[in-house]
Amino acid sequence: MSVTDPLSLRRRPVVLADLVPGEFAADLLLIALAAGLIGALAQLSVHLPGTPVPVTGQTLGVLLAAPALGRRRAVAASAAYLALGFLGVPWFAGHAAGWAGATSGYLFGFVVASAACGRLAERGADRTVWRAIPTMLAGECCIFACGVGFLAVDLHLGAAQAIALGLTPFLVGEAVKLTLAAGALPAAWRLVARVRR
Repeated sequence: MSVTDPLSLRRRPVVLADLVPGEFAADLLLIALAAGLIGALAQLSVHLPGTPVPVTGQTLGVLLAAPALGRRRAVAASAAYLALGFLGVPWFAGHAAGWAGATSGYLFGFVVASAACGRLAERGADRTVWRAIPTMLAGECCIFACGVGFLAVDLHLGAAQAIALGLTPFLVGEAVKLTLAAGALPAAWRLVARVRR
């Protein structure tokens, strides 16, 4: 009769956050760190002429955090970022807080993107660059669908004008962020595999 190693009975890691020991306290810490990451990257903000939407690092924060945390923790982190910002924590773009007006749709899009990217990562979509790229693209689509849609409603714009103001000026920058995130997560998995040997 063989003795089963108790370590072998543990659940295999599905997303990077599953590698952190502990349950509830670890989840709270990871959620707080992810919300803080999004808030810190929001301060990398540049206002473009002709559009009310700034270029920020927030989307990069969401694209990095959501697959690393998995759907449940990622949604909690984005929702915490959103709720605390609306309640007065000055960590929206440019140290802003409170209702973000026409750009609020992008913030709500972070929660939707977190659900999508986190779920895809739970299915292994962040393990290679070629699988991570569609995952990040799905997240970007969620963010911009919510953002451009809300922008159109709030500013009473037609679809073409909303796209011209809320999507087109950001395509190059978002492609760079997507590429960075799609490269970083598989690299993190390779590093973890090396360390755990």
